[in-house]
Amino acid sequence: MTFKIKIIKKVQFNDTILIEGLPGIGNVGKITLDYLVDSLSAEAFLEIYSNSFPNSVFVNENNLIDIPKITLYFKRFRNKEFIFFGGDFQPVNERGSYELCEEILMLFRKFNGKKIITLGGIGLPRIPNNPKVYATANSKEGMDIINDKRVNRKIFGTVGPIIGVTGLLAGLAIEYKIDAICLLAQTFGHPNYLGIKGARELLKILNDNFKFNLDFKSLNEEIKDIEKEIKNKTQEITGLTQSKQEVSYIG
Repeated sequence: MTFKIKIIKKVQFNDTILIEGLPGIGNVGKITLDYLVDSLSAEAFLEIYSNSFPNSVFVNENNLIDIPKITLYFKRFRNKEFIFFGGDFQPVNERGSYELCEEILMLFRKFNGKKIITLGGIGLPRIPNNPKVYATANSKEGMDIINDKRVNRKIFGTVGPIIGVTGLLAGLAIEYKIDAICLLAQTFGHPNYLGIKGARELLKILNDNFKFNLDFKSLNEEIKDIEKEIKNKTQEITGLTQSKQEVSYIG
């Protein structure tokens, strides 16, 4: 496995917090991470390319090709340093996930990184009206990274294996003596559903813990638009199924 590291800007780090959010269940982690990067105007400073990434390319808004990559962003805020770890995909296999996590952890150790927060979703059979947020960590100190009464720490029996980078990065971090916490928000488990409500709950917790001063107005408006679209589609599907003698369900 090969990784190509492209340094966009050299940054000096000290006691940094890394926040990860990649696509997954409901894309909760990615939505949260992207919103943080945009709202805080975090600056891209490093890109990672690898042959473990999807064998496809993306067409950007300029109608040109982008090669799959992982991007690290940096922001100093209220005397704290943050690295935001994002991208449009997860590695295509288990080996790729392990090797990407190891690469990130080696880089983070070089950056004098101390704490990691990973973000993801818990898939439910129905859309939750008020998504709950659960947490697990790789140590007691890791669990203390986030101090918030809205976070349910009694997660055993609530979730199964945490698949992908979100769980693996936190798990492997203990080998590097880095404390890590994994925040998981409830969302609808359908592959086409966008878990913006779950992302909003994660953003509220991160905002209150780190005083990011996020503006939730645009996010709330986006939630209303998506809920309206889902309601309209549900009514259309209901009309179609009622007009048929046999009813079939698409999972």
